[in-house]
Amino acid sequence: MKKAKIGFIGAGWWATTNHMPILAARPDVELTAVCRPGREQLSEVQSAFGFLHATEDYRELLELELDGVIVCSPHHLHYEHAIAALRKGKHVMCEKPMTLEPDQAWELVHEAERKEVELLVPYGWNYKPFVATAKQLVSEIGRVEFVLCHMASPTKGFFGGADEGGVPSVWEPSIAAPDPATWQVAANGGGYGHGQITHSSALLFWLTGLRAARVSARTSNAGAPVDLYDAAHVEFDNGAIGVVSGAATLPDDSKFQVDIRIFGSDGVLMLDVERERLELLLHDGSRRAVEIEAESGAYTCDVPPVRFVELIHGKGVNESPGGLAAKTVELIDALHRSAARGGAEITVAA
Repeated sequence: MKKAKIGFIGAGWWATTNHMPILAARPDVELTAVCRPGREQLSEVQSAFGFLHATEDYRELLELELDGVIVCSPHHLHYEHAIAALRKGKHVMCEKPMTLEPDQAWELVHEAERKEVELLVPYGWNYKPFVATAKQLVSEIGRVEFVLCHMASPTKGFFGGADEGGVPSVWEPSIAAPDPATWQVAANGGGYGHGQITHSSALLFWLTGLRAARVSARTSNAGAPVDLYDAAHVEFDNGAIGVVSGAATLPDDSKFQVDIRIFGSDGVLMLDVERERLELLLHDGSRRAVEIEAESGAYTCDVPPVRFVELIHGKGVNESPGGLAAKTVELIDALHRSAARGGAEITVAA
């Protein structure tokens, strides 16, 4: 069996808690190299997951024989690391938010196209079976005219400052803890928009194929160093309008909420991951409720790293491609720019 040779740029909380354990258990993967600052923790990661090489310099990693590179560095470094890997002709899985700047996001997309390699962003909900069903059903509602996209999370500890808790208890750190410099510094991509609305908007765009055209928004920090609450009015490229919102302050033992309602000329599609509800209501009187397996709405990210390896082997479908992630980047960028200008309308560059 040919093994996909994988390098990691970044080995923090999420990489060591999710991606590395999943890939280390696969017989079709060789964990070839890992890069992160701090020699002691780098050695710990190398030993825990059996990486052949370890370095603090990502350029050194990219000189090795690799099939794919997984970028899990701090948000504001994603572009630097992903574009370098793509220019080397490597398949790339880049954590979300893919970048902080829209122009940089689209540059990654275009570079992947030029090099004819995969660019995948690990949005776990996109790979759920009930989401695949929802994507099929949305074609039955006709032309999309209005959308509601709301997300709430037990993530106050990520964004709320030094006195708050850490990660949601379902994802306790193993080797590395989340770095406040990533999650609680706006210039580095901290805050609920980049940290969480990236998920819900990616799901919305995946289901509908829409793209934001104009955004008016407000955010609230509620005493935190970065945004905990976000509310945006969005006009989309097909003329539809909608509301995209988010809240970081569910109690720790709460389920993640993602509620997407898509209103079309022929009916409505309703998707609620918290209550595991998927329902289609059409104006011709027909109604269809899809049964969803209990607890399957909970967020997991087990499929994307596996799919990345499958794509390297020439199998599977990329259900969270770079172009989708770029749409989320430009939406969230416009949201923050609008809020900084008191809710002024921001036009998303075509």
